[in-house]
Amino acid sequence: MASYLYVSSRLVFVIIYVLAGAFVSAYARNFTEEVRIAWGQGRGKILNRGKLLTLSLDNTTGSGFESKNEYLFGKIDMQIKLVPGDSAGTVASFFLKSPGSAWDEIDFEFLGNLSGDPYTVHTNVFTGGNGNREQQFHLWFDPSAKFHTYSILWNNKTIVFSVNGKPIREYRNLESKGVAFPESKPMRVHSSLWNADDWATRGGLVKTNWTQAPFIASYRNYNAHACAWSSGKSSCSPKSNNKWLYKELDAPSQKRLKWVQKNFMIYNYCTDIKRFPKGLPPECLVK
Repeated sequence: MASYLYVSSRLVFVIIYVLAGAFVSAYARNFTEEVRIAWGQGRGKILNRGKLLTLSLDNTTGSGFESKNEYLFGKIDMQIKLVPGDSAGTVASFFLKSPGSAWDEIDFEFLGNLSGDPYTVHTNVFTGGNGNREQQFHLWFDPSAKFHTYSILWNNKTIVFSVNGKPIREYRNLESKGVAFPESKPMRVHSSLWNADDWATRGGLVKTNWTQAPFIASYRNYNAHACAWSSGKSSCSPKSNNKWLYKELDAPSQKRLKWVQKNFMIYNYCTDIKRFPKGLPPECLVK
């Protein structure tokens, strides 16, 4: 009987897992309809009837794409398979950014490395063109072996960076404490792949091995559950029932966040006293 229950529970789990994957795929946006290749002289390609997008980098240039819509708040999901093998010097990214010289930005950057060494996930939040809020992580899997889901939740309460559903970073709205928060400038979704061997790998000590080019990153299952912004108006009503619009990390999510940060965070600007000799930024002092 116990064996039967075990098998049954395993079967239910598998069914739920498969259905969940089908749900994500069914509601994924079509790249042809939702984004445009922004630069790269043909190195960015939309394939499989809009279901797959690849970015390529060689010793001439990289490539990038951007969403056709601007958004003011949303939950953006992207499945990415990063550059495999010797990716040192390369940077792939997935971020939100507003235009102008005083831009806002919410950043995922993936810093390549030598074969066998882990990728570094670099996160940052810019307000009014000012960043300097970096947190970096190593992942608990090989992000180049298959696709993994990277998500940005952005509402007027918080920004949450997640990997495969696990939160890795939270940047809360602390404007009441004098901390700037991006909440007034619509942003587009961007992704790019470029050469940054002057800083990306071990502070620029390891250079890009161009014999491995072209370097390719792949994207699929792009989802933008978001408030599109057009002509000064949001597609979300003031009484919107979109759960992500009001979502904050609950107690179990906070527990998962602490687990990731304890085990995989490798840099946190909020603990870098040498960098801020006159005192840490104010958001670092709020419990």
